[in-house]
Amino acid sequence: MPPTPNATRALVLPLALLLIPVAVPRAAAAGAGWSLAPAGDGRPSFYAEGAPGAVVRDTVAVTNGGARPVTVTLAADGVRASFADVLVRVPGRTRAEVPFTVRVPGDRSGAIVARDAAGRVRSVPLRLRAGVPDLSALTVEHVRVRADRITYDLVNRGTTTLVPRLAVRADGLFRRVLDRAPRALPVRLAPGTRASLTEPWPGRPALDAVDVRLTVTAPDGTRATVG
Repeated sequence: MPPTPNATRALVLPLALLLIPVAVPRAAAAGAGWSLAPAGDGRPSFYAEGAPGAVVRDTVAVTNGGARPVTVTLAADGVRASFADVLVRVPGRTRAEVPFTVRVPGDRSGAIVARDAAGRVRSVPLRLRAGVPDLSALTVEHVRVRADRITYDLVNRGTTTLVPRLAVRADGLFRRVLDRAPRALPVRLAPGTRASLTEPWPGRPALDAVDVRLTVTAPDGTRATVG
């Protein structure tokens, strides 16, 4: 899947079964069975990363080392997969490569499974990991100016934990009455969380109309300003 060279190849292949002859000595073919594995590069299992909901592709190989044809049924356990062919007939001394797609639901473990007519089962582990891009996004909400303090909510709307910095400015009718340089806030905001915070303002001009501006900055420079 995406992290591997074979996955890159699988991404550009059409969803069609491919039959490839394999070299098996005739003396050994009589007692040989069939096997299941990721196609191409000797991987012991399937692994893929993608954004939640992304569709990834790979290819499973059914190798028949025997002289007689074998028919297997492909399925997925623990995940939902779509195969180019579910019922696969593999001639003797032949490898069938079957592309399949899986939609990434999140972090999930499962397996690609094959069963033959005699009930023999082979499986290959499959691991899906939902990769979420790092994104800093925050908002300042519900700002209230009170007698001796400013209250507000800080919301992390991104995908990374933030330790933001706050700058405060307030202008009266004739002059600036408050100007605080950026400083780190004593909070660690996990993605999707909200914090209700208070900025002390003792000595706020009681008889002056003020316009307050709060500017919050994430470590990567992402900024939210209100006021």
